[in-house]
Amino acid sequence: MTTSPAERALFTPLRLRSVTLPNRIGVSPMCMYAAPGSVASDFHVAHLGRFALGGAGLVMVEATAVEPRGRISPPDLGLWSDEQIPGLARVAAVIRTAGAVPGIQLAHAGRRASVREPWRGGLPLDADDAADGTPPWPIVGPSAVAAADGWPVPQALDEAGIDVVVDAWAAAARRAVAAGFEVIELHGAHGYLLHSFLSPVANRRDDAWGGDAERRMHLPLRVVRAVRAAIGELALLYRISAVDGHEDGLGIDDTALVAGRLREAGVDLIDVSSGGIVADRTRDRRIRRGYAFHADLSRAIRDAGVGPVATVGLVVDPEQAAMLVDHGDADLVLLGRQMLDDPNWALHARHALGDGATGWPDRYGSAIVPRRRVLAALDEAGETPLDRFRAGLTSPATG
Repeated sequence: MTTSPAERALFTPLRLRSVTLPNRIGVSPMCMYAAPGSVASDFHVAHLGRFALGGAGLVMVEATAVEPRGRISPPDLGLWSDEQIPGLARVAAVIRTAGAVPGIQLAHAGRRASVREPWRGGLPLDADDAADGTPPWPIVGPSAVAAADGWPVPQALDEAGIDVVVDAWAAAARRAVAAGFEVIELHGAHGYLLHSFLSPVANRRDDAWGGDAERRMHLPLRVVRAVRAAIGELALLYRISAVDGHEDGLGIDDTALVAGRLREAGVDLIDVSSGGIVADRTRDRRIRRGYAFHADLSRAIRDAGVGPVATVGLVVDPEQAAMLVDHGDADLVLLGRQMLDDPNWALHARHALGDGATGWPDRYGSAIVPRRRVLAALDEAGETPLDRFRAGLTSPATG
């Protein structure tokens, strides 16, 4: 017998501090490179609102830069100015009105900033881009070590520069709260600024901000504490690369320890990803892409006693997602590309795992549920959509 959605943990609420997600299905932050001037537009309202209408419990806005030099690419969203609040406030309001909890990922790309969009290769901006009106900008990191051969060398942040970055994260978090977001995620993965301070691959310092593991945690922990103070009792998530995928980088035991410290500093949930510490794919030994390929990593971090975790990566099937939660691999399942392909994935998951009438909003369900009954009857009778044409009827019926 198929288990009712009400009996599957995937469809139960998840409380994170003062915020309660209506279910365990979330939309992962996905860069859209669609914000000229780094301001949210009608595109973001439509793009993100459809996921909320589709039944996801949490919808997160893409990586949003806390300062201009922290953008990955020129048309990325930003939240370093009060002028950027109204556009994002529209997005948050639409997500909430459609029944989901609005979240936003705050980010600083560090030494992996100032690159082209993926469909233009994702390589560093250069003189050709400058001639087209999108010049590269100076980038920063923990040490003067490029992300790959041929990439620009970042300026190593000094004490004053670190203070500026921490203040930028806190200020962006306050703006996110003003915009109406209830979940704030810090991007501490994929080789971006916080990850680069954490990993010995990028952090070659020998001062208060680098050297041993404890000192390499200093900046991520300071940012977490600053953001926690800025957002009060709202939910704070932290995306982490559980393994660097580099012979000199961090492994799962290292990041499980870091996750525990992040939890103590105020993080409510660890969002588990991997890789990205270098831009050279010949050195970036990412784990094999299989279905739910981060589940073992999220389970290991969860088993370390650090509280709730999320997993992401090729979660495509409703039963697969439900089992990830039922079996303790994750407390929250995040989907990205799958949601782009099927914005109604969460509603379809409810149908697949139980009663087809469950979960549809009235405005949709009043039409879809009867239609499904008609389709089921046609299928039982052996009829197909092409029967009319196979019978040689190629013009509308008359009479």
